[in-house]
Formats: sequence, structure tokens, C-alpha cells
Amino acid sequence: MNTAAVPAPRTAAALAARRQRTEAALHRVHAAIARLRREKAQVSVAAVARRADVSRTFLYDNLEARATVATAMADDGDRRVRTLTEQDNERETSWRERALNAEEGLKAAQAEILAQRTRIGELLGEISDLEAEWIEETIQRISTENTTLKQRVRQLTADNRTLDERLKAARSNLRFQDRRIADLEAGLADPLS
Repeated sequence: MNTAAVPAPRTAAALAARRQRTEAALHRVHAAIARLRREKAQVSVAAVARRADVSRTFLYDNLEARATVATAMADDGDRRVRTLTEQDNERETSWRERALNAEEGLKAAQAEILAQRTRIGELLGEISDLEAEWIEETIQRISTENTTLKQRVRQLTADNRTLDERLKAARSNLRFQDRRIADLEAGLADPLS
């Protein structure tokens, strides 16, 4: 008779512990969904399971968890459609501005390089004209200035190359964004496909 009374309290304790674990998991699911919404990340079963540290099976088997995730995914889908268009417009504007800024920087660098090359040419002409009259100290000073100017030209050439690469990248990103906008507009125009 004593053995029949022992399993009942153990079973009740096990059931109570299981209920607590389930409630804790549900609480983590709600917190994970709230965190995903705050971060404006996409709500999916996999994302919620990862963030809440629960299995996907739990999310499918538990009715409350399944309903919560389904509601969050439906709300997320509606919100995403509205914000995608706004985000694409902002991205397009920022990429265009970056491309224009890169073009302006490239033009400024090219003008500076041309001015530096002209200045170097003038200095080299002066050196050859007056080289016979100059003392050793002056020759060293001019040589140092010449070396400094050449380094500056190399730096400006490298900057020019960098700005040119940035411009190409910005143009590439702009083309990608234009294609992305066209795809989204096509998706919005024909929601059934």
C-alpha cells in the first residue's frame, strides 16, 4: 500500500515542473517576439525558436506558442510591406548622394593632381635654369621640396584611385537598389504571383 501512494506526489511534482517549464518557455517566446519587433527583424518560427531557446517542435505543438508566433508573423508581414518601400526610397536617396559626393571628390582630386603636376613642372624648370648658380644647401632644399611634392602627388593619385573605386561601388549599389525597387514594385503591382 505504501508503494501506491509514492507515485502520485512524484507525478504531481513532475507535472508541476513541466507546467513551469512550459510557462517559462512561453514567456521567453513572448520576450523573443518583442525583441525581434524592437530590432525590426523578421519574425519567423526559426528566429523565435533561436531567440527563445526553445525547439521548433515546441512552437508547433504548444497551441498558445503557435498562435502567438502566427499572429506576430502576420503583423510582421503587414509592417514589412509598408516599410520596404520607405526603406528603398531612403537607400536610393543615400546612394545617389554618395555617388554625387564621390564624383565631386574625384573631380577635386583630379584638379589637385593637375595643379600639383603643373607646380612640379615649374619647379623642375626652375631647377634646371638655376642649377649652376645654386649652392649645395639650396639644391638640397629644392630636392627635399621636390620629393615632398612627388609624395603628395603619389598620395593624391592613391586618393584619386580610392575615390574612383568608391564611385564605382556606389554606382553598382545604386544599380542594385534600382533593380530591387523595380522587383518590389513588380511584386506590389502583381501580389498574386
